[in-house]
Parts: sequence; C-alpha cells; structure tokens
Amino acid sequence: MTHTLGLGADANLPSQDAARREGHGAHGSPIAPGEIAVGVIVGRASEYFDFFVYAIASVLVFPSVFFPFEGRLEGTLYSFVVFSFAFVARPVGSVLFMAIQRHMGREAKLTLALFLLGISTAGMAFLPSYAQLGAASIVLLSAFRIAQGIALGGSWDGLPSLLALNAPAERRGWYAMLGQLGAPLGFFVAAGLFSFLLGNLESSDFLEWGWRYPFYVAFAINVVALFARLRLVSTNEYARLLEERELQPTRVTELVRSQGRNLIIGALAALASYALFHLVTVFPLSWITLYSNRSISDFLMVQMFGAVLAAGGVVMSGLIADRFGRRTTLGTLAALIALFSAAAPTLMGGGQSGQDAFIVTGFLLLGLSYGQAAGAVTANFPAKFRYTGAALTSDLAWLVGAGFAPLVALGLSAHFGLAYVGIYLLSGAIGTLAALSLNRALELRD
Repeated sequence: MTHTLGLGADANLPSQDAARREGHGAHGSPIAPGEIAVGVIVGRASEYFDFFVYAIASVLVFPSVFFPFEGRLEGTLYSFVVFSFAFVARPVGSVLFMAIQRHMGREAKLTLALFLLGISTAGMAFLPSYAQLGAASIVLLSAFRIAQGIALGGSWDGLPSLLALNAPAERRGWYAMLGQLGAPLGFFVAAGLFSFLLGNLESSDFLEWGWRYPFYVAFAINVVALFARLRLVSTNEYARLLEERELQPTRVTELVRSQGRNLIIGALAALASYALFHLVTVFPLSWITLYSNRSISDFLMVQMFGAVLAAGGVVMSGLIADRFGRRTTLGTLAALIALFSAAAPTLMGGGQSGQDAFIVTGFLLLGLSYGQAAGAVTANFPAKFRYTGAALTSDLAWLVGAGFAPLVALGLSAHFGLAYVGIYLLSGAIGTLAALSLNRALELRD
C-alpha cells in the first residue's frame, strides 16, 4: 500500500480538505513520501560529492599546489584550515538565503544557492597554482571555499523535514535515513575518481591538471541535481505541503530567543556521528599520505569498500530505529563510538591490517549512527521553527563536530601521538550522550 503525505489527525476532515491535506495535486494524484525521498537523496548525494572532492583534494593536492613553501605536514595543516572555512560560513549561508527565500521565493533561493555552489566548485578547477600566482592563489582558494559553505547553507530546501514529518509513523526511522545515503554515495564516487586518476597518471600530470577533472564533474552533477530538486520544490503540491506543515523560514533572532536550548541540544545530539565523519574519511587519508608507504590509490579503494559498508549501515539504521526508537539508536551508537575511540589509536598505528580494520569498523559505525542523525536535528522544534531550526542545528553540528576534525586530529596526532585522535572522538560521543539525556523531545517522539 502506498502511503500519502499528511496522514494522521486530519483523517476525519471533509473529503475535499482531506484530499488537500493528504497532498493530492490539482488532478487528484497523491504525493508519496518516496517521491520526496528521491529528491532528498539526489540533492544530498550531489552536495556530498562536491564536499568530498574538495576534502580529498585538500589532502592529495592542495598542500603541494597551494602551500609548496611549507613542509608536507604544515602544508596539509594549512590546507585543513582552509577546509574548515566552509563550515564556519555555512550558518551564514543558511541565514542569508532564508532572507532571500522570504523576499524572492523558494525556487529563486535554491537556484541561486546551487548556482553559487557549482560556480565556486568549478572555479577551483581553474585556479592557478602558488607557483603561478603566489599568495593570491591561496586567497582565491579561500574565497571559493567560503562561497561553497555559504551555498551549502543556502541549499537547504526543507525536504528532509517534510519527509520526517509525513512519513508513516511506524517507518520514520526508515525515511529519516534515506537522505543520509547521500554521504556514502558521494564519497564512493569522489574516492573512485581520485583513485582512478592516481592509478593512471604520473604524479606530475596529476598535480598539474588531473586533479581538476573531479571539480568539472562536480559542476555537471550540480546542474543535474538543480533541475531534479527544482522539479519537486517548485510544484504547487509541495509548496502547499510545506506551508501546511509551517515549514517556512523564521527570523534567527526569534528562533534563538525561543528555541536556543533546543538549538544547542539538537546540534550536540548528533555530535558523535559528525566527529566520526571526518576521522574515517579525511584524517586517515592524510595520515597515510604523510606517514605510510602504502599506495594512496589502493587505500582509497579500501575507503570505497568502507563507504559500501557505511551505506549498508545507513539502511540498517532505519530498521533498527523503527524497532527500538531513534533516541535509543543514537545513544547506543554513541556508546559504541566511545568504545571504538579507545581502539582507534592502536588500529591506526598497527600497520596495514590495523588501518584497514580502523576503516572498515569506522565506516560501519558511521553509517549506523549517521543514518539517524537527521532525526536528531528535526524532532525538537515546534512546527513554526522546524524549517530554520533543522537547518541551523545541522550547520552547528557540522561546525562543532566535523569542521575542525581533520585539522585537530592531524595536528594533535602528529605532535603528541595517535591517542589524541581517540580522545577527540570520545569527546564527541560524550557530547551526544549528554545531549540525549536532556533531549526530552526525542524521547516523547519515540
């Protein structure tokens, strides 16, 4: 049986109103949650592909191309500083583009945000190196990275919140995880492209022009994703559903004044997952590049296998959450991540077999925990604040949990040992457990 949107307390409305509330279009055709899920997956996969293309390049390319005047470690740390700029800019983008939406509409906002994302990503592909342009090349790279963050914040379309609100009650965990599949999908494709280029090009060719190709691909994918998402958000049926669910932007000052506590708890509730996110993707790649003789192309293949496991974990998280509840699922996974943090230094320092075990275990835990992270940032807010609240809690979770993770993890481990990577990950798990203990909204919703 196909579920339609808006089922629940309005089932006894007169037939015309019920049809409207259940999401029927002008011609009486119902809108199923699966339709929204497709839009969410397409949108998130394209964003994560952009995200990981930059992340991988920040390890393999940018230290040599933009920071050749420093040693390899220092160049990578500088590259990670620029990497973090997008996460600082992301909340700014959310606020800015919500103002644009209030004045120009949802379609204009999404078009402008994805256009900015595509231009800033493609622009990186044309950047001259430090040898050609000097310090101005670093300034331009930083400007494009900030633009990426602003665009990612602005690309919030409300579809994940709409999906979470209108999914069948017994399958909320399943629908919550669908958009999260974009992360492993995006990483798999990005890592595959770089692995292919590294395996088939001379090092000099890769650093001169080969690394630019994935950024061209990212621009093309953005164009496709733009039209796929506009097809959903521009229809009268979806606009009506968003309005009926009060999924409209509210002023940030009003949100903070009324929902400041929920904003903080919502951001911290997924902290373990977001901290783990870069500690199994970006950080290990930097560590292997700097301190191992392993083939980077082969290591990317191991990470691609991990991404497949993560995708499976994301799917499993939906089944587990529907069986045991999202709050229980998030708390249990945070505890498992805390245990993993104790073993992480030994595994990363244990040679190739230990590193592979770290990647495989870490990616699986990431999929299981990240699969329900979206539920952690939408359940706390009253309807009026859910649209803006979900966007900003996600932005803050990325900023606090993930934005500086590669920089902090590599800096601490390089100077003081891998044990500090475990401490960093443990702090994220503790943050999640502390937030969930206060998160009564999630408990009631379960």
